Amino acid sequence: MNSRTTSFSVSRPQLSQRPSLSSRLSFAVSTAERGEGRDAPAVERIEEEIAEIKRYEDFNTIDWVQDAAQERLRRKVRHRKTAGLFKEGQVTWRYKLWESYDAAQGWIVVTLIGAVIGLNAAFLNIITEWLSDIKLGHCTTAFYLNENFCCWGEDNGCDDWVHWSGFEPFNYILYILFATVFALTSATLVKSFAPYAAGSGISEIKCIIAGFVMKGFLGLWTLIIKSIALPLAIASGLSVGKEGPSVHYAVCTGNVISRLFDKYKYNASKTREILSACAAAGVGVAFGSPIGGVLFSLEEMSSYFPLKTMWRSYFCALVATAVLAAMNPFRSGQLVMFQVKYDRSWHFFEVVFYIVLGIFGGLYGAFVMKWNLRVQAFRKKYLTKYAVLEATLLAAGTAIICYPNAFLRIDMTESMEILFLECEGAEDYQGLCDVDKRWTNIMSLVVATVIRVLLVIISYGCKVPAGIFVPSMAIGASFGRTVGIIVQAIHDANPTSVFFSACVPDEPCITPGTYAFLGAAAALSGIMHITISVVVIMFELTGALTYILPTMIVVGVTKAVSELFGKGGIADRMIWFSGFPYLDNKEEHNFGVPVQVVMTNDVVAIPVHGMALQSVEDLLSQPKYQGFPIVEDQHKKVLVGYIGRTELRYAIDRLRRERRITISPEAKCAFSPPVLGAVTPMTPTVTFSNADFGMSSASVDFSRYVDATPVTVHPRLPLETVMELFRKVGPRVILIEQHGRLAGLVTVKDCLKYQFKVEAAENPREDSDIHERHERVWGWILIAAGWVSDKVLSASGGRIRLGSVSEEGPLGRAPGQIMDGDEDVLDDEGGVELENR
Repeated sequence: MNSRTTSFSVSRPQLSQRPSLSSRLSFAVSTAERGEGRDAPAVERIEEEIAEIKRYEDFNTIDWVQDAAQERLRRKVRHRKTAGLFKEGQVTWRYKLWESYDAAQGWIVVTLIGAVIGLNAAFLNIITEWLSDIKLGHCTTAFYLNENFCCWGEDNGCDDWVHWSGFEPFNYILYILFATVFALTSATLVKSFAPYAAGSGISEIKCIIAGFVMKGFLGLWTLIIKSIALPLAIASGLSVGKEGPSVHYAVCTGNVISRLFDKYKYNASKTREILSACAAAGVGVAFGSPIGGVLFSLEEMSSYFPLKTMWRSYFCALVATAVLAAMNPFRSGQLVMFQVKYDRSWHFFEVVFYIVLGIFGGLYGAFVMKWNLRVQAFRKKYLTKYAVLEATLLAAGTAIICYPNAFLRIDMTESMEILFLECEGAEDYQGLCDVDKRWTNIMSLVVATVIRVLLVIISYGCKVPAGIFVPSMAIGASFGRTVGIIVQAIHDANPTSVFFSACVPDEPCITPGTYAFLGAAAALSGIMHITISVVVIMFELTGALTYILPTMIVVGVTKAVSELFGKGGIADRMIWFSGFPYLDNKEEHNFGVPVQVVMTNDVVAIPVHGMALQSVEDLLSQPKYQGFPIVEDQHKKVLVGYIGRTELRYAIDRLRRERRITISPEAKCAFSPPVLGAVTPMTPTVTFSNADFGMSSASVDFSRYVDATPVTVHPRLPLETVMELFRKVGPRVILIEQHGRLAGLVTVKDCLKYQFKVEAAENPREDSDIHERHERVWGWILIAAGWVSDKVLSASGGRIRLGSVSEEGPLGRAPGQIMDGDEDVLDDEGGVELENR
């Protein structure tokens, strides 16, 4: 047996009274700077390797305190590297050039990202419009032209654009086939290559910017598939929009490009600035509204938005919209299809109708969110394995329903463009401005509004790239145009009424297009629960200063009505539905309890000395532990530090990799943190004392990887204050200590569990019977549709019994696997009973 002795031994440091929270938070940064001297390059390499591992830790939160320490270390190493660029104490031109590049690197990155986002948005607009038109007909002069380009300069179509056939039923069938194929292709691409490309992505991006790691969600494959599948999904006619997903592909672009630069590759806080800027650019190109995009990122996306981030967001959105304007995808100077100009003013008596639009926006948002979450729950429980089939059938059904209605047949952005326009000097689509067809148009618009609401409820959340911005705006526009036409009809019937005394004789008094515009603003605000950014976006869409006040009135009423039905828009509700650990900085709580009510009491801690290496590895084999407090001993539990699961796993793997001699599983481990104020080098390798590697007397020193300054609080600290610490300081875990002893720990998930428990107690569900009947009906629909007919054994009393599955179990799981919280019951015959309750 080989033996070897080391040149030094590990001594037990003197444990003294722990410093205050503020001093230890500041010391967290200083501990990262102890890597001075000859060990600095090795320390930097270790930090980069650990950062790379953490980057791929799926569904974990970023520790912003440690991230700040790593950034300070990076700056320290950078200054040390540049020391050779000084000549006799003077700054050389090489140093000035290098310093200028490092300072400008952030602006270079956002410029590249903005340009790529603008190019991508332009191409997606062109492709989407062509795919949407190809369902109805084609251009005889050039097949690749859509209707607008084919009939350039004509207001009401031209002879070059022809329908597929003169036989209308055949056109109907082709319309359905095109829609079905587009949806099938889009869903297949998403399922096969990038499942994260489905949906809007705004909810997940909010969590990612807040520090939640979702591997692959912002990757290159997601960007590619989202860019290809999004035009197909929009053109299929599904009641989904591209404005929400535009935020996702914009943030994907920023993540992919920023990873090419080391400044952003290993630093989460720097990357967060870029992602916030990309979210602003995504909204900017979606609505042609760069300032609105910045405000959207501030109001909705970012939990941390300093002034520097605002400038980066502004510049990125500016570059993206400038490139989009240079591409001029519609060849009309408009950045988006539904951009419009108003030159007519409004009257004060119209405020009454503006309030009606605001009330509609609030009610619409509450209704859609409530029922969409129910559909999402049903989809998650029953349709996980049938994502492609579901999207295909939805598209086919939508095409069948929508084709007979003139306002549902066309693309939603095109319908908004038509509904926003004034009647004078504009295209009269389907007699929309014709007085003789006024009531016919009202009925058609009402039907379009109702059908679109129902389709949005069942379509949003299916496994294709899908947003809810434009569908909501289209619903608001159709309802608003309906109100505008009704008000116009009332005015025409009573032109001399005192109510309309502000109208000028012989001039148009009511502009129905403005009601459609304000209705769109109300619906968008109602579904997303955003206010200021909606006002600015709508202003940038029209450029009309005169309509800022009506927009503010409508959005204000919508906000007031929305608050009556709960806080948070559809993105926040989806975060809650998905169970992501996200603390909303817009919410205010008054629980009135200390943190000890929420904390985990049964904490597995590691003693400073005496624990065997095998015992440490046994702890690491249990995935429920993300880190371990370090205590003086298991009896006194005097807290001395904290070590994360990633750092400990890395240290052991590095030990196995670099030491060719087998180390005994009984080797004792030391986790002595450095004494406060000591300037000891952060050794990059594990050291040994009494080192006979085959004997149990060997001692492995892990002190290099121990965090001596974890964030700690007293058990009696109010829970609200602890939640503020999580939001503003950003630790992954907060340790609870009393008189220096470890009492427990608390994570973001612990806080959220308590929050949901309190909210459920304050607002008990009163519609459980409705929910039961709802799921029972859907269960029978499954049987009637024949989707599970080959596995159905029996159905009675609201319980559907399915036979066992050979390769994959029910609900997409392994055979017989039951997850926590499921209502599945295994029967004696190997089948599964799904209780609809």
